[in-house]
Amino acid sequence: MAKYMLIMRSTDEAEAAFAESGTDFEEMLATMGRFNNELIEAGVLVAMDGLEEADKGVVVDYSGDEPTVTDGPYGETKELFNGFWILDVPTIDDAVAWAKKAPLAGPGMKSEIRRIPTIDEFPADNEWIQAERAWRERTGQL
Repeated sequence: MAKYMLIMRSTDEAEAAFAESGTDFEEMLATMGRFNNELIEAGVLVAMDGLEEADKGVVVDYSGDEPTVTDGPYGETKELFNGFWILDVPTIDDAVAWAKKAPLAGPGMKSEIRRIPTIDEFPADNEWIQAERAWRERTGQL
């Protein structure tokens, strides 16, 4: 099995359209809850969370000599990262199949899928990798 992160993405326009749609919040929670429950029952869900609105976050920009912090919203943002699921499935095709079931329909809504490499894919003789492995073992992650 491998871990894949399904990253929920939308655009500023999609967020505005959703806010104006009058979608019932309880209905949205029920729809998302049913999908999350399906992931749990299938035994593939490792972690999941949604994120607070972009205008309540900050961006740390490392492109200058010193990192600079900018309050949201971010002006030129093309896409917003709204939340994620981490699934433990055999292949990216399995992750894609789950992503296709996610209740994220609508213009500007996307899900990016990225594999999460395991600690075993990094050099075992590296002191920092050894320290991380020890931490993962102490915290029950291995």
